[in-house]
Amino acid sequence: MGDPRHDTTEPRRASEIATWDLDADVVVVGLGAAGASAALDAAAAGADVLVLEGAGAGGGTSAMAGGLIYLGGGTPVQIGAGFEDSVEDMYAFLMAASGPEPDEAKVRVYCDDSVAHYHWLVEQRVPFLAEFYPEPGMEPPGEEGLVYTGGEDAWPFDQIARPAPRGHKPRHTNAAGAFLMECLLAAVERCPARVRYDTRALHLVVDDDRRVLGLVARSEGRDLAVRARGGVVLCAGGFINNTDMVARHSPQLARCELKLGTDLDDGRAIRMAQAVGATTIRMDSGEVALPVTPPRSLVAGILVNARGQRFINEDTYYGRIGQEALFHEDGQAFLVVDEELYQPTRAGLHATWVCETPAELEAEIGLPPGSLESTLELYNRYAADGEDPQFHKAAEYLRPLTGPLGAFDFRVENPGSFYATFTLGGLHTDIDGHVLTPDAEPITGLYAAGRTTSGIAAHGYASGISLGDGTYFGRRAGRAAAAVVARADRR
Repeated sequence: MGDPRHDTTEPRRASEIATWDLDADVVVVGLGAAGASAALDAAAAGADVLVLEGAGAGGGTSAMAGGLIYLGGGTPVQIGAGFEDSVEDMYAFLMAASGPEPDEAKVRVYCDDSVAHYHWLVEQRVPFLAEFYPEPGMEPPGEEGLVYTGGEDAWPFDQIARPAPRGHKPRHTNAAGAFLMECLLAAVERCPARVRYDTRALHLVVDDDRRVLGLVARSEGRDLAVRARGGVVLCAGGFINNTDMVARHSPQLARCELKLGTDLDDGRAIRMAQAVGATTIRMDSGEVALPVTPPRSLVAGILVNARGQRFINEDTYYGRIGQEALFHEDGQAFLVVDEELYQPTRAGLHATWVCETPAELEAEIGLPPGSLESTLELYNRYAADGEDPQFHKAAEYLRPLTGPLGAFDFRVENPGSFYATFTLGGLHTDIDGHVLTPDAEPITGLYAAGRTTSGIAAHGYASGISLGDGTYFGRRAGRAAAAVVARADRR
């Protein structure tokens, strides 16, 4: 029989550890984008670094991503593609788009250091091409390196900050997450950090004062006690694939068809930290990508809820549409277009209903009688004049919807609608990755970054934030843990 303690995340006492099997200055748990970045900067600071990866290879969920990295403030890619941006515009946008109540301190330092972080990525041999791709939201299919990813050019954000595209994609065709991780993993191989694969972190090790001294991991069928002189950095992903945690904290996400994460996105690192006194925040939040587009032309249609009413400007970021549809409209959404607009989505979704009149269409869908008729009457009246007083969709996408109408079924229960989700909540950390208690006190020896934490995105989101704040705050956490050893050596 296995050790029953493996089913829990309760910490081990240092007094139980007879011998440390492995030791390092900084022990990083997880080798996705955040873990690789933590290892790189901890090693650059002179620390002896050991990375423990539960899978047989590095990459994690980061390797499954589209590869967009949210960067701005005037990067060489933005300038080369002909766009102006400023740190303050980036900050104003992220504060508005990542809320409500985003972590202002994290947003501030991330924006201030964004250009420098871009250069760090280039130093790790991550290439970028200074070309703009006009279809917003998803990664470009070619090697173009810049795209709008958060509705920066749509209402209300275009009224809050000067719009600029900030989604930076490494120079690679189609999705570039795997390519980004190839670059970062190669950088880890070039640095002095040691990596141990197929090694699963199970418990933190604490002393009588609850200071974290290391951890216990499982490798090749046996437990290993791993000492961390400077600290443990948890970068082991979120909890989207932990059914119980999702049901407890954000049951709406359980309804989504596509869970974006590996089997190791099971929240164990979060629970390990909670077991030593850490607090979590925003555990109910999640990103929900709903690919209404491409093609972009479909945003000239209207999105309606189960009451037949519009609920958002259709030209905004599809992740914002997904969050609004799932969390505020009970996952009930329909895209109505006319014959002139109609074409299937790039994801392969076709119209479910096609009717001659709005009354027939609302009856076929099952909307309240007269609801879609009145919505279209109001929309068409203003659209004829290039106006949208309800949701301020850009004039270029406004025109009356007439003639035969079709409706796409974007209800969460429809498998073809592809609600894609991952968790945004996690451990509460400060800007240097210190894991905090409910009293906002740092737990000595414990750091975290990436989706194991609650980062820049509180409830809103823009594509590229996960890889952006994961790499950036991973670096800060690695440096902070390394600094503990450096201070001890000086003494």
